[in-house]
Amino acid sequence: MALSFWKRRTALGLALMATSALVLGGEARAQEFPDRPVTLVVPFAAGGSTDVVARIIGQKMSDDLGQQVVVENVAGAGGNLGADRVARAEPDGYTILMGTVATHALNPLILKTKPYDPEKDFAPVSLLVLVPNVLVVNPQLPAKDVAELLALLKAAPDQYSYASSGNGTPLHLSGELFKKMAGVSMQHVPYKGSGPALNDVIGNQVPIMFDNLPSSSGHIKSGTLKALAVTTKERAPSFPDVPTIAETIPGYETYTWNALFAPAGTPKEAIDRLNASAKKALADPEVAEKMNGFSATIVASTPEELATHVTAELAKWGPVVKDANVQLD
Repeated sequence: MALSFWKRRTALGLALMATSALVLGGEARAQEFPDRPVTLVVPFAAGGSTDVVARIIGQKMSDDLGQQVVVENVAGAGGNLGADRVARAEPDGYTILMGTVATHALNPLILKTKPYDPEKDFAPVSLLVLVPNVLVVNPQLPAKDVAELLALLKAAPDQYSYASSGNGTPLHLSGELFKKMAGVSMQHVPYKGSGPALNDVIGNQVPIMFDNLPSSSGHIKSGTLKALAVTTKERAPSFPDVPTIAETIPGYETYTWNALFAPAGTPKEAIDRLNASAKKALADPEVAEKMNGFSATIVASTPEELATHVTAELAKWGPVVKDANVQLD
């Protein structure tokens, strides 16, 4: 009987030890993330603002994580190819996305066939930065500010046109929101990218354009383009003398944003580690200086704050897309 007691006690002790080992082993594995390189998918071509942000932050995250963050450009379909790849990836934290307003707000609203759900198919990690857009005009246009531009547009409805980098892009819809809130009319002229559009605005083929501030900044400084206003709520640090559109049209605000997303179902431990690493990267003075160089505002949000941001962006852009009647296959 005593032997039976000790056998039971020994068995119970072994069971407890085994359970403890499993718990400790699980904790150790969680603490080890990442134990191999992390792929950061950029859903646009190399060289654009999203790619630049990814490479700056990815380098610092590599240092912090002790594993390389490999930037991979998967361009196509306005960002959908790269975003869809991450949505379908193994939810282990080793494949993440540099998402934007295009991948997580506009494309889901515009596309007839939706390859993914921007909220259900992703786990938010962190909203990283906000990048201003800018309203620029050819210097020959007789308007030195937004108020004078509105006067021109109201005096000659549909006589003026504006350029953007393409149908359904954030810059196109920035123009549509401007029209809606100001109560004016302009014809939209879509281009295949900002480069060709800028060339035609500089050449006065099209007098007005909404563009990303980083790609227009050189032309603004040289005088080949005139900046009437930035689209963010506050003035851009790199162009403090350029007013905001909201100073003339209260409530107007658009911007490009960059955020990290993982596939839905990614373990919380991995999300938290990636979030902490991204925040640490953004707090680095060297990174802050580079972001300030193209007027990016650092956010470094929590996952929950990013989730709220995506929901708000979908609600904001839904009516604009509907009013503009923008639908793409």
